[in-house]
Amino acid sequence: MNRGVRLLMNNMRMRNKLLFSYVLIVMIPVLVVGGCVTFYLREQALNSAIAQTVNNVEKIKSQTANLLRVPTDISNGLMFDKRLREMANRRYPGMVELMNAYHQYKDFNEYTQQYREIATIRFYSYNPTLVNNLEFIPVDSKIERQQWFQTALKGTAINWFYIQDKEDNPVNRLSLVRQIPFPEYNTKGVLMISLSQTELNHMLSKEPFETLIADRNGIVVAATRPQSVGQTLGDLHLGFDVQRAGKGIYEAKINGKSSNIIVDELLPASSVSGFTIISVFSTEHIVQGANRISLIGALCVLAVLVMALILITIISWLITKRLQRLSYELGKVAAGDFHVVSSVEGRDEIGDLSRRFNYMVNSIRQLMAQVYETSEHNNRLELAQKDIKLKMMASQINPHFLFNALESIRMKAHLNGEAEIATTVRLLGRLMRRNLEIGSGKTTVLQELDMVRSYLQIQQFRFGNRLIYEVNLEESATGLSIPPLIIQPLVENAVIHGLENKEEPVTVKVDIAIERRELKIKVEDDGIGMEAGQLTRLLARIRGTDEPEGSSIGLRNVHQRLTLMYGERYGLHIESALQEGTTVYFSIPREEESNVQSNDCR
Repeated sequence: MNRGVRLLMNNMRMRNKLLFSYVLIVMIPVLVVGGCVTFYLREQALNSAIAQTVNNVEKIKSQTANLLRVPTDISNGLMFDKRLREMANRRYPGMVELMNAYHQYKDFNEYTQQYREIATIRFYSYNPTLVNNLEFIPVDSKIERQQWFQTALKGTAINWFYIQDKEDNPVNRLSLVRQIPFPEYNTKGVLMISLSQTELNHMLSKEPFETLIADRNGIVVAATRPQSVGQTLGDLHLGFDVQRAGKGIYEAKINGKSSNIIVDELLPASSVSGFTIISVFSTEHIVQGANRISLIGALCVLAVLVMALILITIISWLITKRLQRLSYELGKVAAGDFHVVSSVEGRDEIGDLSRRFNYMVNSIRQLMAQVYETSEHNNRLELAQKDIKLKMMASQINPHFLFNALESIRMKAHLNGEAEIATTVRLLGRLMRRNLEIGSGKTTVLQELDMVRSYLQIQQFRFGNRLIYEVNLEESATGLSIPPLIIQPLVENAVIHGLENKEEPVTVKVDIAIERRELKIKVEDDGIGMEAGQLTRLLARIRGTDEPEGSSIGLRNVHQRLTLMYGERYGLHIESALQEGTTVYFSIPREEESNVQSNDCR
């Protein structure tokens, strides 16, 4: 017989062997065990469901009492609170005093921050000098007509209401309401502490059956289904008057289904009104507990499938381990380590990925070396170009000025004495020496103005009374650092174009001041000025990319030097009007004298 069975198994195809084993080892045991367990647990489920629901109602009752103890304790403390008594009864002469009092009284806000069970705290007062700030609210006729308000005025006991209103900032929450008397002032008010709806609903959220908590007016204050909050018990169609029936276990048909209803009552400490706790479950829901037998059967099937799962797990573990190793190496490359070498073995697809990974990393490493060398070369070229351009722009001085000045000196020497000529020659030599000493470093405001004054005195020597100049320097700006030859081109432009086509005297004014951590420099003249179109073309030439020919070279050089050294937001600004004159101004970040000492010592 053993030989026949062994021969039958050997001749059976693998798929049939698996099916035969499945039926013999899995299906038959599951059916036998499942039938027995289902019969037993079906009876147990009916009894345990009712017992569980009763226990849940008791638990909810205890949790609700604990939750309500927080606002109860707060109200007891506020009943004798001196700060509240003074706040509610003080007569405020004006809005400023009232706002200061509101700002200083933070007790309500501290309670809401400290206790997550509390949503808001409000105090309704007859004090006419108060203004509604959502914490202290003056009583009006509308509030006096509310049921909860009238009930609270009947005594100092605690009342619980689900307050539904249509105010600008409605409550719509379960709230503690009680009267707070102030015998010293012969006044009174009503305290309202609203509970957090989230905490109430969270308390019921894990209940397996539909559970409700209703106040004495039959309004649902908390429920496993939050959409039921605010409805009345009559709206839920429970089939009978739950509040009139009182505590007990009842059977009723709800929505055509046979259901059990467990009703219990809760009267919190120091309260004159309580709550009704209702838990509803259908018979079908109770029977569902017995259906867990199906889950047991499924677990038995799962136990058999674990054998196959183990084999798959071993294979997947081998694959996953190699993939995780490759992923770890990829992560190191992503973090910037390009010296990683993958050592995943095998000749399958994963091994092929490992070899291609090593080839990729090597290619990236070579490419990054090339990019780095190219970038370094480009950076060196760019720095060299900027340095050359700065030096070139700093060296561009209008030679016509030098020739005109020398010609004026020659003519003056021919016509007049030597004292004035000596002064002019000294100024010219001083100016030329400073121009030749200028490098790509920086100078001080005082040194730059020394050149400007020399230039203006020479030009005044040329033009006589036709040129009037004024230099205004804020004392705190004398030692600040600026680029060299940054003001003189602006003054030169003002003298040349200001005196052009104008016979009357022209005033050139230089103003230097410090504003908001920036050095402000302005050069203005009252010469012939420019039309709007001419000004637009001038701005385009000095700010454009093409090198201008002829005029505007000095202004363009100054503008480009400012933007290269300090950024695009810094540069020349020009304002001009025909027959009114021209103003050129700019600003640069403030730099102290210590930053340019090395340049001045050369």
